[in-house]
Amino acid sequence: MNYSVEKLSSLIDAKLIGNNKANISFVLTDSRSLCFPEETVFFALKSERNDGHHFIPELYRRGVRNFVVQELPDKLSEFPQTNFLMVADSLTALQQLAECHRKEFHIPVIGITGSNGKTMVKEWLYQLLSQNMNVTRSPRSYNSQIGVPLSLWLLNEQSQLGVFEAGISKPKEMIRLQRIIQPTIGVMTSLGSAHQENFGSLEEKCKEKLLLFKNAEAIVYSMDDEIVSKCVCTSDYPALKLTWSMKDDTVAFYVRAIEKQNINTTIAYTWKNKVNGKFTLPFIDEASLKNAISCAVVALYLGLTPKELALRMERLEPVAMRLEVKEGQHGCTLINDSYNSDINSLDIALDFMNRRPDHKGRKRTLILSDILQSGKTESRLYEEVAELIEKRGVRKFIGIGTSLTHECDAFKNISEKFFFPTVADFVHSEVFRGLSNEVILLKGARSFGFDRLTELLVNKVHETVLEVNLKAVVANLNHYRSFMKPETKLVCMIKADGYGAGAVEIAKTLQEHRVDYLAVAVVDEGVALRKNGITSSIMIMNPEMSSFKTLFDYELEPEIYSFRLLDALVKAAQKEGVTGFPVHIKLDTGMHRLGFNPHTDINELITRLKQQSSVIPRSVFSHFVGSDSNDFDRFSAHQFELFDKGSKQLQAAFEHKILRHIDNSAGIEHFPERQLDMCRLGLGLYGINSRNNEILNNVSTLKTTILQMRNVPKGDTVGYSRKGIIVRDSVIAAIPIGYADGLNRRLGNRNCYCLVNGKKAPYVGNICMDVALIDVTDIDCKEGDSVEIFGDHLPVTVLSDVMETIPYEVLTNVSNRVKRVYYQD
Repeated sequence: MNYSVEKLSSLIDAKLIGNNKANISFVLTDSRSLCFPEETVFFALKSERNDGHHFIPELYRRGVRNFVVQELPDKLSEFPQTNFLMVADSLTALQQLAECHRKEFHIPVIGITGSNGKTMVKEWLYQLLSQNMNVTRSPRSYNSQIGVPLSLWLLNEQSQLGVFEAGISKPKEMIRLQRIIQPTIGVMTSLGSAHQENFGSLEEKCKEKLLLFKNAEAIVYSMDDEIVSKCVCTSDYPALKLTWSMKDDTVAFYVRAIEKQNINTTIAYTWKNKVNGKFTLPFIDEASLKNAISCAVVALYLGLTPKELALRMERLEPVAMRLEVKEGQHGCTLINDSYNSDINSLDIALDFMNRRPDHKGRKRTLILSDILQSGKTESRLYEEVAELIEKRGVRKFIGIGTSLTHECDAFKNISEKFFFPTVADFVHSEVFRGLSNEVILLKGARSFGFDRLTELLVNKVHETVLEVNLKAVVANLNHYRSFMKPETKLVCMIKADGYGAGAVEIAKTLQEHRVDYLAVAVVDEGVALRKNGITSSIMIMNPEMSSFKTLFDYELEPEIYSFRLLDALVKAAQKEGVTGFPVHIKLDTGMHRLGFNPHTDINELITRLKQQSSVIPRSVFSHFVGSDSNDFDRFSAHQFELFDKGSKQLQAAFEHKILRHIDNSAGIEHFPERQLDMCRLGLGLYGINSRNNEILNNVSTLKTTILQMRNVPKGDTVGYSRKGIIVRDSVIAAIPIGYADGLNRRLGNRNCYCLVNGKKAPYVGNICMDVALIDVTDIDCKEGDSVEIFGDHLPVTVLSDVMETIPYEVLTNVSNRVKRVYYQD
C-alpha cells in the first residue's frame, strides 16, 4: 500500500513544507536500513541519546525526499524538491500513522503480550494459520513503541489476518500500543520478572499489559495463572474469556492429559465441553507446551478443525528468535536464518547482513528457498524479491525450489544467479563446491532442508562452542545507559578478545548502537578491529613503545600514564609528521598501578603537553579501586577528590574540551554523581553486576556434547591419578572439553558441575587437557546430548565462586580453539 504525501501529512496532522508529488510505501526510522529512497518517508526520532534530524543530510544525499521532523534544517535551500512534514513529536506522529493505517483493515488481528513466549506464540500461530489465510505478522521481536507501528505498517491489501506482539517496560506504555494494534483477539503469555523494576508488583504489571485487550472480542489466557486470572476478572473487559487449564474442566480448553515421550509430547484436550481431541508436539519443555496450548485455543477459535490442528501441531518447527553468525568453510561467513521464509523477514535478514562491516569486501550471497503462502502471484512476488535483493546489494543469488526456478527471469538484473529444484541438487552442483570467501545469508523454510545446508557449510572444528548472544550485549548496554545522563559518553571495554566473547563481533554490535569509544588493551587488538571494518574511536589502554607507528597508521588513541611514554610518543609523532594526535591521560588516585601522580605531576605534565603540538589530550581518567563494595566508599570519595582536582587543573590549561571519566560499570550505578563527561563499561557489558555478582542478561554460553557413556562399577576410578573414586555403580560420560579449552582443573573431583538436560552432572576425577568426565547416573541422557558448562541456566559466577576467583578469569580463559557462534534476536 502507499499514501500520497498529502494524505500522509493529513493523517499525522503535520504542516507540509514543500509541494513535491510523492507516494510513500516505506517508513524509515533508522538511516542504516534505507533501501527504496524514492518511496520512503523518514521519521526523525529524538531520544535521550540520539537525534534522527542529524541524519537528514546523509539521507538526502542517498535520495530520500520526504521527512517527518520536529525542527527544520537551518538551510532549507540545501534540500530542494523535498517535503518536510512538521510535527510536535515524531514518535507520536509515527504511532498516529500506524493507528490510521490499522483502521483501513477490517480483519481479525491478534495482539500478543506477556513476559515470555510472545515471539514463539506469534510464529507458531503463523505456522498454524498461514495455510488457510494470508497472515501479516511482526518481524522478529518488533514489539516496542517504535517496533509496533513499523509492524502495523506491513498490513497490505493481501492481509487476511494480523498477528502482532506488544512489549512494555514501564507504566503507561501499553495504551499507546493498544490504539495502534486494536486487537480483536488477545493472547496473554506467561507473566515473569522482566522489567519488574519499573512496576510496584506483578499485579500492576499484569494490569498494564492487559490494557492491550480492553476492546478485544476474545482473550486467551491460562486460568491456572492466579495473577493473570485475577487481573482479567477484575478488569471488567467485555471480551469472551477463552481460558485454558490443566486443573479446571469447565474452561474453554481443558487439558485432560499430557504424555511426554523422548522428543515429543501428546496433549489430550476438551474444547468447549463438546469436542475431545489431541495433538502431538515435537517439543517436551514446559514453556513450549504452554505456548502451544495458547496457539491451539486461538486456532480452534478461528475455525481450524481438531484434525487440521493435530496435523499442523505435529509439524511445528522450532522458532529461531535469532540470526546466527557462524564461521563457514573456505573463508565464508554464514548468517543463518533458515527457519522461515517470507518477504518481510527476508528484508530484515538482508538488512542485518548489510550492516555488518566487512573489511575484505567479500561478495554478498543469498541462498533463498521458495516463499510459501505469500498471498501474491508468483510472478509478482519474485519481482519484488528480485528488486529487494538488488537494492540490498546482493551480488550472487542462489534460488532453491520449483517456484523460484520457474520464475528465474525475474532476477535478470542480478549478475550471478543460479536455480535448483532442491537442496540436494544444489549440494551436488559445482556452484555449491565453488562457494568461497563470501558472506552467505541462508534464508529458507526448514521444509526445504536448509538445516542440512547449514551443517554442510559451517566450519566444523570442535564440538565445544561458545554461543554469544548479541541481543544480550545490547540489553546490558541499555541497562547501564538507563542510569546515565543523556549527554554522558560511554567507553565500552572489549579487551581480552571481548572478555572471551570475541572482540570483532562485539565491536560491530556496539558500533551499530553508536557507542562513543571502544577500548582494548594492546595495539594488535585495535588493528584487528580496524581490519574488520570497525571505524569507531578506539582507545589503547596499554600501548607498547614499539607500536607508535601502528597507532598513527590505524588511528588508535593511546593511554598515556608516564613521562617516559609521553616523550617517546611525541618523538615518534614528530618523526612521522603527526600533529594533534588524541591521547588519554591517566591519573593514579589510589590503584597505584599506572598513571601520573595528581599531587606532584600535573604542572610538569601540562608544561610538556603545551610545549609540543604532536599530541593533544582528548580525555583524562582514573580508576576506582573498590566501587563494587560499600566498604570502600570513603576511599572512593578520596579518589574522586584527587581526580576532580587534578583533572580540572589539566582542563584549565587548555581551551579545548577534555573529557573526564572515572566511573566504571559499578560506579555508573553506585556513583551517578561522578559520571562526569564519560563512563567506562566493562564486565557489566557482558552481563555480570560486579556489585552483587548477579547476572543481568547472560551473553556467553559455553556448550559441549556427550562423546561417550559407560557403566563404571562401584570401587573403580576414572581419570588421571585415580582421583575419581566411584562410590556406587555409576554412568560416566566423557565430554570434549578440558583445561586447554578453559575448563579449570579446580572444578574437577566433584568440586563443581555442568548441566545435562537441565540436571546437575558433577565433574569426576581430574579434568584432562581435552576431555572431562561427568557423572550422569541419575540423568536421562544419551551420547550426543548437549552439555552446558556455563550460560543461561548455569551462571558463570557459580564456577568463579568455586574457583575463588572473579568471573573475568573464567570468561577470558575460554580458549580460541573453541568456536564462537553469534546470534541476535
